[in-house]
Amino acid sequence: MTPIIVRVATAVLVGLAAFSCVRSGPAKAADAAGTWLTEDGRARVRTEPCGPRNAHLCGYVVWGSKPLDETGKPKVDRYNPDPGKQTRALLGHQLILGLKPSEDGRHEGKIYNGDNGKSYDVTIWSETPTELSVRGCLLAVLCATQTWKRVTDVVPGQLTGATDTPGGPRSNPEWATKTAVSGSAPGPKGRPGDGKPIPAK
Repeated sequence: MTPIIVRVATAVLVGLAAFSCVRSGPAKAADAAGTWLTEDGRARVRTEPCGPRNAHLCGYVVWGSKPLDETGKPKVDRYNPDPGKQTRALLGHQLILGLKPSEDGRHEGKIYNGDNGKSYDVTIWSETPTELSVRGCLLAVLCATQTWKRVTDVVPGQLTGATDTPGGPRSNPEWATKTAVSGSAPGPKGRPGDGKPIPAK
């Protein structure tokens, strides 16, 4: 094969490879719903679809490594700027506040930090079934990303009930389903709390 033919063939192959990359686009996002162990190991957070048509993503603390305060009582949300929420238990509270989906398969919105009562901008996405990326920003230029690990076991003290039912976490009023008092059916793949009502008997 002559050098000029080799060069032409190489150029064609490079062009095809570039075209293939452009056509393939970004990798499909993995399912962001599930139960996740935070990067510092202090909490387990359950994420699930919520809101109108289940288009948003909500998340709840379903387990904490240190659920009791210095007096031996369950920790409460004492730093919350809403006085009406300052006596609620931290275990089971909603910290991921109905994130909106974006075009690239991520979810964006606010995350609440019960350690200081503040909310921050957050973007959440999953690229593999076992990991959840959580990028929080105090300011537009002060951002950090954590990696949460999916867990499938249940540890002592973990809430396992469907959201807004006995034994489960609690939605903030603006995200609570109107039929929560009747319970909610398991979500896809057995995930609890997808917001679909269980018919009253």
